[in-house]
Amino acid sequence: MPAGGLFADQHWRPAAGPFPLPARLVRELESLGRVLLQFHRAAGLLYRQSAEGRQPEWVARWLDLGKPPELIRLQRHRRFRQELPRVIRPDLLITAEGLALTELDSVPGGIGLTDWLHRWLEEVEPGAAARLVGGPDGMREGFAGIFGGAPRVHILVSEESASYRPEMEWLAGRLDRRFAVQGADFTDVGAGEAVYRFFELFDLENVPAAWPLFERAAAGEIQLTPPPVAALEEKLWLALLWNGRLEGWWRRELGAAFFERMRRLVPRSWVLDPAPIPPHAGIPGLDLADWEQLKGLSQKRRQLILKPSGFSPEAWGARGVFLGSDLSLDDWSRAVERALAGFTRGPWILQEYRKPARLPAEWIDPATGETRRMEGRVRLCPYYFVHGEGTAARTRLGGVLATICPADKKIIHGMTEAILAPCAVGE
Repeated sequence: MPAGGLFADQHWRPAAGPFPLPARLVRELESLGRVLLQFHRAAGLLYRQSAEGRQPEWVARWLDLGKPPELIRLQRHRRFRQELPRVIRPDLLITAEGLALTELDSVPGGIGLTDWLHRWLEEVEPGAAARLVGGPDGMREGFAGIFGGAPRVHILVSEESASYRPEMEWLAGRLDRRFAVQGADFTDVGAGEAVYRFFELFDLENVPAAWPLFERAAAGEIQLTPPPVAALEEKLWLALLWNGRLEGWWRRELGAAFFERMRRLVPRSWVLDPAPIPPHAGIPGLDLADWEQLKGLSQKRRQLILKPSGFSPEAWGARGVFLGSDLSLDDWSRAVERALAGFTRGPWILQEYRKPARLPAEWIDPATGETRRMEGRVRLCPYYFVHGEGTAARTRLGGVLATICPADKKIIHGMTEAILAPCAVGE
């Protein structure tokens, strides 16, 4: 391990080697980056057109819920109209039916960790390193490439994201002298230099440097990624993809092939809007007349995930995530009531639960040095780095991080019992 570690106060089970992915699945992951980039472009366009009155007004209204007026004005600034996140990381569950895309993250952790795992494998098992998805240097080169020719790159890490500071310091140390990790009050950014925003937009009051840097980015003096466009960082987009009133729009903007692929990947999702539903209508796909009926569903019918859409400390990691079938009826009812009552402060989404498959994995017991085997459930996190500008921008797959949790865990996330492994082409 690096002297400074990788995650502050975080521990996991070290993998015995790379997690193998069949070549067919690797090809699917390699082609997915282009689809996700187009999805982000379409999402940005839909938000702008809704705000301008050219698409249904409720789209922008939902996406703006709970956000301060100054942030809404900023994300609609002309400078950020075409700006997209330069790192796209989906959460993909491996299920018996294939992959399930449950979240999209544009301020992800794990970039430095995955690079370190690539480097570690390159040193201890050179033959395996050649099979790494993205290549041994894919993470390092992918991250460096999102800043173009900027003379310096400042990675700004907030206290909220402090757990990830060691991995970003590791990554910066692997790159050239242009790169440095900075604190939340750093504003000494020269003209033409770049800032990587490693902090969440709901936490701006604890990041003194945020607004001065946002203003300079809006003026075109510096580069800033991800852009301060909170609307693009909402899980709500997965529910909007499934909204029947927007189906024709999505199909036109994504193209039929990309639209159908996204619909296959993303579990059916809904927005919990407490607005009254007309007596002759219902909630499509759930066979419910209103959200009150959702509270009383039987355990068998509660194969559903409830989670906040974004702009909240509970909207990342496994915070604020409720699996209906794992809760008592009373606890589920309270979770639904909480989501409905908090709509104006920030919407919640409901998503079909797709159960991850059980797969074998191996890890090294640090206490004994022995290789141990377990059956687990797997989440794949591919890291796509966006290089180039405008319509010429393309994604590069830098690597894939596998998180393997014990089979008795229903919700997969980083935990002490989880194995973290880089992915390689294998059987």
